Amino acid sequence: MPGTRFGPRAILEASRQVEFYDEELDTECYRIGITTLREIEVEPTNLAVGLDRLEEVAAQLVNAGIIPFTLGGEHSLTIGPVRALRARYPELSVLQLDAHLDLRADYQGTKLSHASVMRRVRELKVPTVAVGIRSVSREEADYVHAERAPVFLAREIREKGLPVDAIMAKLRNPVYVTIDLDAFDPAYVPGVGTPEPGGLTWEEGLKLLRAVCERRQVVGCDIVELNPIPGQPASDFFAAKLANKMIGYLGLSPGGPPGKSRRGSHR
Repeated sequence: MPGTRFGPRAILEASRQVEFYDEELDTECYRIGITTLREIEVEPTNLAVGLDRLEEVAAQLVNAGIIPFTLGGEHSLTIGPVRALRARYPELSVLQLDAHLDLRADYQGTKLSHASVMRRVRELKVPTVAVGIRSVSREEADYVHAERAPVFLAREIREKGLPVDAIMAKLRNPVYVTIDLDAFDPAYVPGVGTPEPGGLTWEEGLKLLRAVCERRQVVGCDIVELNPIPGQPASDFFAAKLANKMIGYLGLSPGGPPGKSRRGSHR
């Protein structure tokens, strides 16, 4: 469903109502040091130029020792910051929370589709680990089997629990985290572009995100695919709260940007 272009602004608006203090971390998450940049305008008819611009901005942040945290918009935007980080961190891997694999060779006539973004990431020789998957095409299933791409299905998580240790074992260091909000069950966040039943719970998502930040150096992240529903702000607030939690978890990440302490740094 169209409308994800309104997602970033809805997240920022909802974030005005998120409490500074986080009871889980016993800290005010913003104290890690945050700056909100101006929106990057992307023309739907010229997506490649927009992604190049996003890559340039992300590279500037990375070179300054700042962690880029991108709000979307379509999932296709992930390739921009990943390209920037891949140039800085050759061993980069990607943790993907998603309902869909996004591994199609192309979709609706373009290779820069939201349904193809992880295929583009893997073509950069950046391994991906997908969690929460429950909607797969035959093409993608064949690709996963041929490439032995690590995939943790939502159905298996329901049956056996969230396999945090197994997921961590598949991730290299450092890590980029991309969160497609449809990874979560639509009972929690109905306002997404392509909702799928049977997704992750809020608690499962936080458990995994905290684990990756504690066990790996997280050098970039994004939250994408919010599709605001007029008059129903629950999804907007979910995304804003998730962004705040992720900012707090970044303070737990070992290593961090060069020359920065684990807490109180500008990221």
